[in-house]
Amino acid sequence: MEIAALRCKYCGSPHIIRYGTFRGIQRWWCKNCQRKFVDNNALPGMKTDYRQVGSALSMFYEGMSLNAIRRHLNQMHSNYPSDSTVYEWITRFSKEAVEKAAVHRPQVGDVWVADETVLEIDGKNVWFWDLIDAKTRFLLASHLSRKRTIADAHMLMKKAQIKAGKIPKYILTDKLAAYFEGVERAWGGDTKHIASKGFTVKPNTNLIERFHGTLKARTKVMRGLKDIETARLIMRAWLVHYNYFRPHEALKDKTPAEKAEIKFPYRNWLDIVKRPAQAKPKLRLVDVLDDVDPFPLTPPIRLSKPRRAITPKPKRITPRTPRITPGIMLSEVRGGSRILSRRPIRGARVIKRYSRLLR
Repeated sequence: MEIAALRCKYCGSPHIIRYGTFRGIQRWWCKNCQRKFVDNNALPGMKTDYRQVGSALSMFYEGMSLNAIRRHLNQMHSNYPSDSTVYEWITRFSKEAVEKAAVHRPQVGDVWVADETVLEIDGKNVWFWDLIDAKTRFLLASHLSRKRTIADAHMLMKKAQIKAGKIPKYILTDKLAAYFEGVERAWGGDTKHIASKGFTVKPNTNLIERFHGTLKARTKVMRGLKDIETARLIMRAWLVHYNYFRPHEALKDKTPAEKAEIKFPYRNWLDIVKRPAQAKPKLRLVDVLDDVDPFPLTPPIRLSKPRRAITPKPKRITPRTPRITPGIMLSEVRGGSRILSRRPIRGARVIKRYSRLLR
């Protein structure tokens, strides 16, 4: 009996049949891809409803801890996943969101604001550099470093230029000496550098300081990022959340991506979760200018795999028939098998004896 209303989770085929139950849960079997699955609104290979997974991702990037997310799912859906399960959801779909957002270019204004703040990674303080567009509130570039050097400031400027596809007319920073030389190296006299004189005197960097407050509201419940890889993934995905999913009151409840005229096909984390990653492409993605910076916000470059060298197939050489020395006998054992041997085989019948060399 085929069920027309239900389709296979893996290939979408309607040709499915019942395949018994396990712990009271009905299982199904697909005739096309020959895989078993359960009709529980979960993605292939998962047990939890995709709507709960999308809610968990949204709560995480809004500032809730893993334990708070687990308690919420237990109270609302009677589902109490482990910490590692929730972290696997975050890891998997954060990577997908970063890849989908990396190819879009925002339409930004001519006034940019840059600043830096301190984050804790593995018990040590690191500097988080960021550059934001004053008109759209779109975060153009970010950078992590152990120190505040001219090279770090210069890399921040160049990554913002690649992301926006232009250079600003004005850039506003604090009085850090690295910014003066970094702006000069990146854009020379084409951009006017304005140093802030404080938080109460305009122009100032209050705009980006507000962004830092939102950022630390996310990181403070994590009790410090575990390592540099954790920082890379979480911060990249959080910036996607900030630019594409989080509406701003100053932008009349629009996201920075909407203000920057980006037509992003996903409105929230639930849309990301509903579209599971397809098979891995034959092309690999390579980020430019990311040898030092852990937040590649630049469009990736697609490079094809190197082609294998085709070598001619060697000719087959037929081995010569081995010579048989004198004294060899051919015997037949039970079952019809024939064996060449120098000595008589017990229970075998000798068929022929060789007294000369055979070629």
